[in-house]
Amino acid sequence: MNASEIHLKNASPEGDSVLDRFHFLVNAPALFNAVATAVELGIFSHLSAQGSATFEQIREHVSIPPHQLRVLMQAVCTTGLLVRRDGVYENSAVAEDLLASDDDDSWSHILLGWKEVYYPAFSRMTSAMRSGTNTALSDYPGDEPTLYQRLSRNPDLESVFHRAMSAFTLRSVDELVERPEFSSVRHLLDIGGGDGTTSGKLSARHPEMKITVFDIPSVSELARDKTVSRFEGRVELHPGDFFQDEFPRGADSVLFSHVLEIFSAEQILGQLKKAYDALPSGGKVFIYGYNVSDDETRGIFSARLGLYFNVLASGQGMAYPAKDYETWLSQVGFDEVHTVSGLPYEHGLSMGRKP
Repeated sequence: MNASEIHLKNASPEGDSVLDRFHFLVNAPALFNAVATAVELGIFSHLSAQGSATFEQIREHVSIPPHQLRVLMQAVCTTGLLVRRDGVYENSAVAEDLLASDDDDSWSHILLGWKEVYYPAFSRMTSAMRSGTNTALSDYPGDEPTLYQRLSRNPDLESVFHRAMSAFTLRSVDELVERPEFSSVRHLLDIGGGDGTTSGKLSARHPEMKITVFDIPSVSELARDKTVSRFEGRVELHPGDFFQDEFPRGADSVLFSHVLEIFSAEQILGQLKKAYDALPSGGKVFIYGYNVSDDETRGIFSARLGLYFNVLASGQGMAYPAKDYETWLSQVGFDEVHTVSGLPYEHGLSMGRKP
C-alpha cells in the first residue's frame, strides 16, 4: 500500500486525526530526547535570559560541534518549542512557561526525570508484559521488589527522580489543596508523601493543619531538608514501611497522593483497611491521583503511568478508573464515598468517611 492509498484509507476526519497522531508518535521518542538534551544544555534558559540568540551565540553558550547543534536545533524547532526567524532563535511561549526556568515546578525537571528513569525502561515492555513482572527493575542494584526501594542505593538518581515527581505534583496539585474538604482537617497522615511537596502545599494553604508524612527513610530525609525545615512544628516525619508497619494513630484524615495506583487491587484494599483502622469515627480518607476513563480508553498521562508501573516501578498497578476506588472504599467500610473528577492532568480525588 503506497502513501496515497494510506491517505485514502484514512480519509475520514477521524482517520486523519489518528494518522497524524501515528506519525507524531513514531517520531516522538527521538524528539523527546532532543528537547531533554536542549534542557540539559541550557538552551531554553539561555534564550530566556537573552530574549533571542543567533546560532553562533547559542554555539558559544553550549560548546558542542556546529553540525550536531544544527541537527539538534532543527529537531527542537520541529516541535514548535523553539522559533527561528531570519536566523535568530527564541523560545515559544510554551517553552518559556514550561522549560526556561529552574523553578521547583519547571517541566525541565520532569523531562530529565523521565529521560533518566522512565523511558529507558520502556525498551523492556514486551518482556515485562509477557512475564507479568517489572523486568526493567533488573537494571537497578538490589533485591527489593520496587523501584522506589532500590533508588535508595543511588542517592543522585533518587534526587533526580523525586525532583521530577515534585515538579509534576506542583503543576497539578493547586486544585487539590483548595478543596473545601481539607478545611476541617486537623491532623493529616500523608501516606507515601515523598519529599513532602504535597504536604508543604497543604500546610501553606491550611496553616492550622498538622501533617505527618509517612514514607521510607531515604525519602524522608529528602522531606526533612525540603519541607520539614520550612514548616517546623506543622509537618513532621514518620519514617517506615507503610506496607510492613502499622499506620500511626492520632490523625483525623489520611491522604494517599500518587501512591495507591502503584499497586494491585489486593494491596490497595490492604492499605485502605489500615487507614480505616487508624482513623476515628468521622475520619476522612482522600485518594488523589490519575484516573483513566471509566471505559479505560482515554487518558494519555494515565496510559504512560500504567505502563511505567508494570515495566519498572512495581510490576503491577495502573491509573485506575475512579469507580474502582469507590468500590474499594465501600468494601472496606467507608461511607459517603464519592469522587471529584476533572482535576488537572487527568486527576481525580476520591473520598470516604469512616462511620
